[in-house]
Amino acid sequence: MKHTRIRTFNTKDTYPEQRLDNDLCQAVVARGRTVFLRGQIGQNLDTSESVCIGDAKGQAEQAMANIDMLLREAGGELQDICKITIYLVDPRYREEVYRVVGRWLKGVFPVSTGLVVSALARPEWLVEIDATAVIPD
Repeated sequence: MKHTRIRTFNTKDTYPEQRLDNDLCQAVVARGRTVFLRGQIGQNLDTSESVCIGDAKGQAEQAMANIDMLLREAGGELQDICKITIYLVDPRYREEVYRVVGRWLKGVFPVSTGLVVSALARPEWLVEIDATAVIPD
């Protein structure tokens, strides 16, 4: 791992009833260039078109693809992620969204916070994911 990950765990152990498989940790100690990503949603970054209307899982896939692309453009990669925040407009989307995020971040062990909010910037958006990464020196 590129950064020191403190108290790593997997959600299949802490939330066995939810059938999740996310590698997370309690804290990350990192040195290098910090990249703060804007919250990503189900939107094509090249066209600004909203995608996967009504599909939280599909929107999470697009958000994670955007995060991957933006980090690569910044000179990093998904393994540089230290912190993610996931915003959902409905708690019933949690399992399907977290499964998507868990697949994209398998073996990364970021710190994670999840929130349920009343709405996002557009009514068709169901999930938003932001990330902070540190590209090692």
